[in-house]
Amino acid sequence: MFKKNNNSFKNNQAKSSKQAHASKRATQKSTAIAVNGPQKIVLFNKPFDVLSQFTDEGNPENRRQTLKDFINIPEVYAAGRLDRDSEGLLLLTNDGKLQAKITQPGAKTSKTYWVQVEGAPTESDLQKLRDGVQLKDGLTLPAKVEVMDEPKIWPRNPPIRERANIPTTWLCITITEGRNRQVRRMTANIGFPTLRLIRYRIGSWSIDGIENGQYKLL
Repeated sequence: MFKKNNNSFKNNQAKSSKQAHASKRATQKSTAIAVNGPQKIVLFNKPFDVLSQFTDEGNPENRRQTLKDFINIPEVYAAGRLDRDSEGLLLLTNDGKLQAKITQPGAKTSKTYWVQVEGAPTESDLQKLRDGVQLKDGLTLPAKVEVMDEPKIWPRNPPIRERANIPTTWLCITITEGRNRQVRRMTANIGFPTLRLIRYRIGSWSIDGIENGQYKLL
């Protein structure tokens, strides 16, 4: 009986040791990102068809544009992602704590998007987004949604495909989540596909004063 308990003790001790080492490695990794010199924050206005990463290793024969083609600041990393077919604000930093604050769902950092949709949603349609819609990965949190005038922005290359006799509408949508292609799925859920998506703001940072394809180092 004592032998069985002793083995159990050894197993628990080994498990605790592994967990401690894993925790230490995670802490060291986070610290390595966080203490990489003075804090750097880069606000990049990402063009359409640009990957939100510095390499495109999985596509050597047909290399796509990456952050490396626009940003020459070392040791900064994107805080979250912005899809290749989306435009606007991408924040990069060498501060691990700031990265976590922006990307972790529990932090609920707000993000505002300018969204051009096909069709003309009514207030009733928009209220569904404000209340939360059911997606495959669960109910979305309530969003702030308003119809907006067409923003004065750069032309997209290539331009969106508009269908004759079908209007388009610009929406200003603010969410506090960051699910994969969430805004596109939200508008599709209420019957209005997204044609163009521009992230205007993350927290207190925005693309104001930053030309498309350019960045600002804070």
